[in-house]
Amino acid sequence: MPSGKKKKKKWSEKLRSKYRLVILNDETFEEKVSFRLTRLNVFVLLGTLSILLIFLTAIIISFTSLREYIPGYMNPEIPKQVYELQQLTDSLEKDFHRKNLYLQNIRNIIEGKEITDTIVPNTEQTANYDTITSLYRSVEDSLLRVEYEKQNSYSLFLAESEYLYSENKSSISSFNFFTPLKGIITRNFNLAEKHYGIDIVAATNEAIKATLDGTVIFSDWTVETGYVIGIQHKHNILSIYKHNSALLKKTGTYVKAGEPVAIIGESGELSTGPHLHFELWFNGTPVNPKNYMGF
Repeated sequence: MPSGKKKKKKWSEKLRSKYRLVILNDETFEEKVSFRLTRLNVFVLLGTLSILLIFLTAIIISFTSLREYIPGYMNPEIPKQVYELQQLTDSLEKDFHRKNLYLQNIRNIIEGKEITDTIVPNTEQTANYDTITSLYRSVEDSLLRVEYEKQNSYSLFLAESEYLYSENKSSISSFNFFTPLKGIITRNFNLAEKHYGIDIVAATNEAIKATLDGTVIFSDWTVETGYVIGIQHKHNILSIYKHNSALLKKTGTYVKAGEPVAIIGESGELSTGPHLHFELWFNGTPVNPKNYMGF
């Protein structure tokens, strides 16, 4: 018989050769457990255990959160979270649009413009004293102003405003207003002349203070009234401070009553000297500040 076949036969015989695995007591040499094994049985047992472990590992990874750590797998909750975040983003965008529209209308009120239902992009640049001399009123604008004044010569706006004022006087009078500036009143509140506030003269560099707690909704430069700051208070109360020389608070800042918000000045085309033009609005209607605080 060739040596190759003899060795192969011996190898197959060794694979089927029987062995006994015995566990003895180390002190008494008493036999506790014994197993009859062959090399083939050991290989089959180890292979079966390996396949079983691989199968159990695959099941655990597939049906538990451990699969998220394997590249290519994704958490099934992620698409749901993305959808919820998208809905939240849409609602925040709509709320942001409404707030921007509200702030723009407040700015239009301060600048004497009409209230709009859509946001108009602001392309105007910050003005300064050098550009005031280059501004002019067109002929069409002058004619439109004259026509508008004729149409409103007999308007009942004054009577309606007085009615609203008398109707809401009891509710607004319940507030304790802080006097924004102590000084001399040089021009009083007059709806007929469209002077919706009072002019107060005080010492140079005097600090102007917030009349109530609120949020600054406007803090910027305007051509006619210079540096202007507007504060929105609770219960639809709005206070406006015009012709300042400097603004101490930015838009979006929350201020407390009596907190300095600006410095008295004479900025703007309509200013005739250092003073504060102070306006108080309630439910969209201007009211006389002298009725609620002392200057």
